[in-house]
Amino acid sequence: MSLTITSSAFSQNGEIPAKYTCDGKDVSPPLAWSGLPAGTKSLALIVDDPDAPDPAAPKMTWVHWVLYNIPPGATGLPEGVKAGELPKGTKEGLNDWKRTGYGGPCPPIGRHRYFHKLYALDVVLPELGKTTKQDLERAMKGHVLVSAELVGTYKRSR
Repeated sequence: MSLTITSSAFSQNGEIPAKYTCDGKDVSPPLAWSGLPAGTKSLALIVDDPDAPDPAAPKMTWVHWVLYNIPPGATGLPEGVKAGELPKGTKEGLNDWKRTGYGGPCPPIGRHRYFHKLYALDVVLPELGKTTKQDLERAMKGHVLVSAELVGTYKRSR
């Protein structure tokens, strides 16, 4: 069995419903995972958009959500999960709005891809404070047992 991450809200490479974007309620989509390898001590989740600001000429990867130290007993996250509802021990990092928590798709132009990347780690990471995606990736280096990703797309209909 290999690690998988899915959502009941959208399929792999499917359209993310507006509810989970800045055009809707801007709440996190439901996520589920399975297939953790033996020795998994914690999980990390990074949601980012490599197509910012324009998919025709991307200049940066925009970070939407950073979570780490998700306990291996967790099998997913419910829709619209808030900080106090995260699995016990889960820590939040900063997104590119310089705040913790989920920030949904809000592309200024074109159809963007949103990568929901889940990492199974062989360690519980130390408290990283107001960590960024880059800090978390450095802390995870050498500790990733396996990873999986779910890609959704979104284009604003204005």
